[in-house]
Amino acid sequence: MQKTLLKPVKIQGIGLHSGLKANVVLKPSPPNTGITFKRVDQDSKKNVIKASYKNVSSAKLCTKIENSFGVSVSTIEHLMAAFYGEGIDNALVEVDNSEIPIMDGSANVFVQSIRTAGIEKQNVSRKFIEVLKKIEIVDGSKLMSIEPTKKDFKIDFKLVYGNELIGTQREILNVSKDNLETIYNSRTFCLYEDIEKIRSCGMGKGGSLDNAIVVQGNKILNEHGLRYKNEFVKHKILDCMGDFMLSGHRVFGFIKCIHGGHQLTNELLNKFFADSSNWKLVSSDKEYLESPKYYNYNRPIAINA
Repeated sequence: MQKTLLKPVKIQGIGLHSGLKANVVLKPSPPNTGITFKRVDQDSKKNVIKASYKNVSSAKLCTKIENSFGVSVSTIEHLMAAFYGEGIDNALVEVDNSEIPIMDGSANVFVQSIRTAGIEKQNVSRKFIEVLKKIEIVDGSKLMSIEPTKKDFKIDFKLVYGNELIGTQREILNVSKDNLETIYNSRTFCLYEDIEKIRSCGMGKGGSLDNAIVVQGNKILNEHGLRYKNEFVKHKILDCMGDFMLSGHRVFGFIKCIHGGHQLTNELLNKFFADSSNWKLVSSDKEYLESPKYYNYNRPIAINA
């Protein structure tokens, strides 16, 4: 069955890129409403943004969604990954600034907040997007694909870095069955030499060793080092989970990725949903719910309801 939060829960922190403090309240939401963001610091007639891949306005260093009035929320991917992993289908996210707080750079605080709030089962069956065909995106050395797999969501991620410490890392995760704790706890990261470039673009203003792993040559600058040997690729899988939550439903499919990121994931989602023969919608209580012939997944999204 679909699930939502049992009660509201509050989170406070600073934005990784804006450097601004934000207050977030996660609230229960009715069945079939999905994940919705609400900018409570903006005009109430224009402040609602549906969490959808179609509303992604930027995927540079983070995922940013925006409605038709130009109201946006960025760095939503870690919170969305927590919703995916913890089984939350419907929630209202109220935030009083333009960016979801980065916390410690992982999804851990969001996961613990969801668990503190509690989870309520709703009296409506959950729907799943079942992949029917393999779809692939290639961008130079980067590659990402999604293909059919039976009633599972798997991610095979290979990270390739020129940096000697990061190097090449690969991990395969069955999101449906594996323990997700190490994924939840893996932090965002950057190379030391990229910091000034990131800040010159007006981003990374809130970044610090408290909320990101910083790699300089063959050294980790954070006092306590890594949480896991392959924390880098684990975090990439976390980001991938969060971005796939923008599908609107959980997915039955197998993702393979080589050195991808937010932009490549969004391109893959757009290509995948552009052809209705690539998927079908199934329900947890029926093997076959609706075909793309009757379910227009590319219908306009109500983003200011």
